[in-house]
Amino acid sequence: MREALGKLQLNDAALRYEPEVNNAMGFGFRCGFLGLLHMEIVQERLEREYDLDLVTTAPTVVYRAHCTDGTEKVVNSPGDLPEATKRTGISEPFCRLEMVTPKEFVGPLMDLATGRRGEFVEMKYLTDSRTTLVFNIPLAEVVTDYFDQLKSRSKGYASMEYKLTGYQKSDLVLLELKINGEPAEPLSVIVHKDSAYRTGKALCLKLKELIPRQMFKVPIQAYIGGKIIASEQIAPYRKDVLAKC
Repeated sequence: MREALGKLQLNDAALRYEPEVNNAMGFGFRCGFLGLLHMEIVQERLEREYDLDLVTTAPTVVYRAHCTDGTEKVVNSPGDLPEATKRTGISEPFCRLEMVTPKEFVGPLMDLATGRRGEFVEMKYLTDSRTTLVFNIPLAEVVTDYFDQLKSRSKGYASMEYKLTGYQKSDLVLLELKINGEPAEPLSVIVHKDSAYRTGKALCLKLKELIPRQMFKVPIQAYIGGKIIASEQIAPYRKDVLAKC
């Protein structure tokens, strides 16, 4: 894997990677991409050209936890986050996002940005028919499917660029999951408090689809600090009492 990434980086200067060890996933690499499309291209090349079977995780950003002793801790994954009693807050990276769009798509794109916790900065008219929208928005909201949504809502006519502006404190929480009463640490995510229920419910529903049924019921729970905010249950197989032995 290391050799394949090294060779690929020779003709793809935008690719960045560093080794990482995870308690659940084992040894792997944390990679940096220009976006989701770039990630998909790199993944396809690694699988096709180097015959690798890859497991990729959802895109994340680097957070900073403010500890009670006055120090800051870099948080690369949810497992690195200090306990709630040992931190005073969490900061996340923000960026200045500029979207250039025909004026008829201004409304849908403003709804998209504000729905992703974006703060409106200004709107500039480049011509009579083209407009630039500027927002201050968390980087975590941009690195997932923001570009795809931008193209979808503008019928492919809008474009975007963003620049990191620094870290800001946000009302972030650690969302954890339990499957059949056992913590599923690799599925933990850091989310904004306002979207915690929606994210937890979506994760529970997705796991309900993926986990096979058993002879016993399997509860799936999303919780924050011990408080359950969303749950689903996989029903057990029912015994056919009329079936002949």
